Amino acid sequence: MPDDKEKRVQQFLDLNRNEERGRLKIYIGMSAGVGKSYRMLQEAHNLLNNGVNVKIGYIETHGRKETEALIEGLPLIPRREVFYKGKKLDELDVQAILLLHPTIVVIDELAHTNIPGSKNQKRWQDVLDVLDAGIDVITAVNIQHIESINEDVKEITGVEVQERVPDKVLQMADEVVNIDLTADELITRLKEGKIYDHSKIQQALQNFFQAEKILQLRELALKEVAGQVERKVDYQITARQTPFRHDKFLACISSNHEIAQRIIRKTARLASYYNSQWYVLYVQTSKESTDKIELAAQRHLINNFKNATELGAELIRIKEENVAKAIIETAKEKGITTICIGKPHLSLFQIMLRTGIFNQLLKTLSKNNIDIIILS
Repeated sequence: MPDDKEKRVQQFLDLNRNEERGRLKIYIGMSAGVGKSYRMLQEAHNLLNNGVNVKIGYIETHGRKETEALIEGLPLIPRREVFYKGKKLDELDVQAILLLHPTIVVIDELAHTNIPGSKNQKRWQDVLDVLDAGIDVITAVNIQHIESINEDVKEITGVEVQERVPDKVLQMADEVVNIDLTADELITRLKEGKIYDHSKIQQALQNFFQAEKILQLRELALKEVAGQVERKVDYQITARQTPFRHDKFLACISSNHEIAQRIIRKTARLASYYNSQWYVLYVQTSKESTDKIELAAQRHLINNFKNATELGAELIRIKEENVAKAIIETAKEKGITTICIGKPHLSLFQIMLRTGIFNQLLKTLSKNNIDIIILS
């Protein structure tokens, strides 16, 4: 009889074997140093020992001896060398992966931003190209790089993470695995020099690697993976006949960048949790016409539109002086069950109040069993 490792390997290969698209497995951790890359290399060895055509497309060891030792014996795909601003840099060679076409490829650092001039701006987009070619991918990401919880991470760490991965990438994953350590274990690994060079340890202890911050990030990681498992169970068992539940969310935004960004992210989280379709509605009044708002605001608005679509929303843009009317008509047309707007002090809410038909909005929502959520 095959041992447990062989069984796990076979399960990984058997799932969705008949699908043309490659399978995606994502390791998530609360921070650097928990062992994501180490675990991926261990799995690569297991696969290789069982006769699977697995290759290492990109692995980042960060100089960690334990991780570097695991690379030995694994088939590596050479990285693409690129010169940028006088420096020679290495990137994932997507074309080489597609040409060699292994059964499974390991691609680390999912949130990485590619060098300008690359085919794709982000590595997660490279991964999608590899999956489209029918190649299975094993990858890894830290919880702080997930787009919709960016605000939560900033609140915990005081740092706004720039390299982010859309939630849709996690949602399309066939398997999401949390690599977990206690705060004490992680700090011990740091002090032993297993995460960063000794010269950086003290600074790390004073900044990111504090027990209370690690605990909160650990909670985020555990919740995210639990949510992914719950959605997978819900889809595979209770929603086989329809791709979505009946819930449909509508995020209503204005040209106020920070507020719109927050509403989009929070609605994305809700829609993801309920495995639901969702929309972003932007009502352009005459006060928000392109000749009346600043170029910076226009750029932010376009970025918010892009962010919304990357998170899985369908974008709706309407020119209308009566914002409440536009919301009502959109809600009816799309069969919306929940409308998400900002706090009452926001400009969008004030416009609605001034229209004189806010009561009509509430009555219409009530009559059609539509909930309204006011997001902080």
